Amino acid sequence: MSQAKKMLLSTAFVAMGLSASAFAQTAQPAAADPTGQISAQAAPAAQAAPAPQNLVAPAPTDPLVQKRNANAQASAEYKASKKASKQELKATTKEAKAQYKEQVRNAKINKKADNQTANDDLKAAEPNTPKDTGLQH
Repeated sequence: MSQAKKMLLSTAFVAMGLSASAFAQTAQPAAADPTGQISAQAAPAAQAAPAPQNLVAPAPTDPLVQKRNANAQASAEYKASKKASKQELKATTKEAKAQYKEQVRNAKINKKADNQTANDDLKAAEPNTPKDTGLQH
């Protein structure tokens, strides 16, 4: 048998063994009476779904896999940081824009009031005589 076939077969057997052991770990036998029958109290427990177990694989020892995982984690952290910074920038920009609009609105009101005051002062200072003095050109 060639080396590749041996490796494929051994990998298949290992995979079947791991899946069988994982299934055996999650299966729970039903409680039985000394007579060999399932008791009434144990029957509902046997029908209920078993509690889910988190199977965690051991950390890989391959340095390339560790580097890939570290890069993925760093990339996720960078993306989260970038998203938070972008949201903060949007909020700051929105606040600055609102403040600018308020300043422009106040400046327009002040300019209008200053023009009105200057106009009133000018009207008060000039006499109420007719502007036409009768001179013709």
